[in-house]
Amino acid sequence: MRATTTLSVVLLAAAGIGHSVVAGLDADIARVDPFKDMKNRPRAGHGMNVLLVGTDGRDDITEAERRRYRLGGAPCHCTDTIMIVHISEDRERASVVSLPRDSYAQTPAHTDQVTGKRHSGHPIKINSAYAEGGPQLTVRTVENMTHVKIDHYLEVDFTSFMKTVDVLGGVRICTAEPLKDTYTGLDLAPGAHTLQGGQALQYVRSRHADASSDLGRMKRQQRFLAALVERATSSGVLLNPLRFRDVTRAVLGSVRADRGFGTDELLDLGRAMRTFSPSSSEFTTVPIGRMGYVVKGLGSTLKWDPVKSQRLFRALRDDEPLASAGTRPRDGGAARVDVAPQQIRVQVENGTRTAGLGRRVDAALAATGFRTTRQPVSAAGPSTRRTVVAYDPRWDRSAKSLATALPGSELRAVKGLGPTLKVIAGTDFRKVRTVRAAQVEQGESAVVRGDEVGCS
Repeated sequence: MRATTTLSVVLLAAAGIGHSVVAGLDADIARVDPFKDMKNRPRAGHGMNVLLVGTDGRDDITEAERRRYRLGGAPCHCTDTIMIVHISEDRERASVVSLPRDSYAQTPAHTDQVTGKRHSGHPIKINSAYAEGGPQLTVRTVENMTHVKIDHYLEVDFTSFMKTVDVLGGVRICTAEPLKDTYTGLDLAPGAHTLQGGQALQYVRSRHADASSDLGRMKRQQRFLAALVERATSSGVLLNPLRFRDVTRAVLGSVRADRGFGTDELLDLGRAMRTFSPSSSEFTTVPIGRMGYVVKGLGSTLKWDPVKSQRLFRALRDDEPLASAGTRPRDGGAARVDVAPQQIRVQVENGTRTAGLGRRVDAALAATGFRTTRQPVSAAGPSTRRTVVAYDPRWDRSAKSLATALPGSELRAVKGLGPTLKVIAGTDFRKVRTVRAAQVEQGESAVVRGDEVGCS
């Protein structure tokens, strides 16, 4: 009885200290009002939906950091990252859905926050909504496309991201292959690495580490978030009120949030995450129906798959696990490859005199998931008997995956070709073989748990 009484007192005291030390932290948060005057919003679902937006803001980055982490240049004042983070009503599951920055979107009517000009709804890349109408237009556009009601808005820039990682003591990331991106300066050898703030920013920003471009970057961002959850839940931060306060204060000083995101919400999230494990989190990307959808004035965009994406967002509204939305990949006897076809860009050339062969090969590759240009051309030179996969040596793993889908094809290294691989269809072409990524998280819209993408 004495032990039970003592424990009760300790727990009550800890709860009191927890609220007292965290109370007032919300005063450190810069406030925005993304929900002002919003009407005809989606119905509220179960659980809590947070729109997590990562901008390219870098005002507080030092010159030394700009040079070291390749952060030069003027920001575009747009969103590098857009994610819907759903916390289940029972606070036992976190579901994260990435929205590709180049997604084709239709804005609602709004006033441009830069020019003051009134706009009717018009096509846009989703990451440009922030530049035109700030947080409010971003929220409205996301709600219109997903029919998911956003409860809270959290905006993170380069500075707040680096602070979050540093204050947690770094985040451990594993990679089976070398990752090198000359644009961001990322250079990781195969193995495990504990990334501090600046290097972690390089990791989540890299789009040129392989041929997967933005889709590959989103997979790395999801992998990083899983590792961040694991670090936060295993480091004791959430069990120590004083430590939780110090970490929260360091992070919140450089983020922006809606007016309703305050002390109570912070404590609620903190309590929920105490019971989290890597398997409590799940990650996916909106299913893409069409790559390279060209829109006049916008260029190449990504169109969501209307059926699969709505099934996914329905799972969020109904507070169901994302795997229940039917986005777990099925093998169907497909060959396993190192790089998922959704991450490989391909230009098809007709190397024969057979009319229409280029279109047939392009369509077959696209149906298997490869990101073809949908604009096959005729190859220069004489007729080719054997189908060729031409590739830049930096993208050799992607080339081997593509060659697996083209049985009997020849691999041909071409320095300086760049991230887009080239298929020169020969007279020996018969079919495209179905392939799937050996690692489940590489699938374009596969749902993966945090324990499936962490270090093991």
